[in-house]
Amino acid sequence: MTDQPSPASTEGKPSALVRFDAFAAMLGDRRPAVFLDYDGTLTPIVERPDLAILNDSVRAVIRRLAGLCPVAVVSGRDLEDVARHVGIDDLIYAGSHGFDIRGPGLRTQIGEEYLGDLDAAEAELLRRLHGVEGALVERKRFAIAIHTRRVVPDRKASVGDAVRDVAAAFPNLRVTGGKEIHELRPNVPWDKGKAVLSLLDTLGLAGPETLPLYLGDDETDEDAFRALAARGEGRGVGIRVMDPPAPSAAGWSLKAPAEAGAFLDRLAVWLAEG
Repeated sequence: MTDQPSPASTEGKPSALVRFDAFAAMLGDRRPAVFLDYDGTLTPIVERPDLAILNDSVRAVIRRLAGLCPVAVVSGRDLEDVARHVGIDDLIYAGSHGFDIRGPGLRTQIGEEYLGDLDAAEAELLRRLHGVEGALVERKRFAIAIHTRRVVPDRKASVGDAVRDVAAAFPNLRVTGGKEIHELRPNVPWDKGKAVLSLLDTLGLAGPETLPLYLGDDETDEDAFRALAARGEGRGVGIRVMDPPAPSAAGWSLKAPAEAGAFLDRLAVWLAEG
């Protein structure tokens, strides 16, 4: 990842839920295009990815919202995995941080030429981490996630060292990270931010009549916050889901997935009322 300017803290940034009237005033007569992360945004962070189950009421809100404006789910999860967890047909899904995109009449895959490197790196990581209790190596089509939430504290650093050692042997891959996770991805200039900008162009949503909103909670979501901020003031909105405050390029905040669900519900009601 290239060096980025230090983002401002979420400290003091307005809550998109508490100050929804101000948020709606900013939106004005523009139609939102809503981009949603999954883990930590729509569902709480849990010890194992398979335990992050979307609440039925939040699913219903997303389905209702998708009938009122464009909605896409942009996740680090494998595309088929996040689509199965969300369980709403005809949404746009961008898995593996945007390397794998599917939607009605839409199919894009970035980095297929790196699948062999990912296969070899996965085998080496499984060998290196076999004896580390709690370490979970999760293969996605276009990435490898190494989860450390269940690793005892004094072994977490050694897991990170092993990931970096393996990455050094595969220059076509790069290391990224997040909350209790290391990842290996194809070493190409592509991330959630570039995926969102690409979707805006592909779907005809890049014009001034649309305001893209991105909700996310993690370091990988900062790529999307920065990409929207770079479009210029008032042309993209980032909402960071996190408590306590942390450095972020997002302009608005929410404290937890429960608040994210309540915000999306409020947005759907506001859009339905015209």
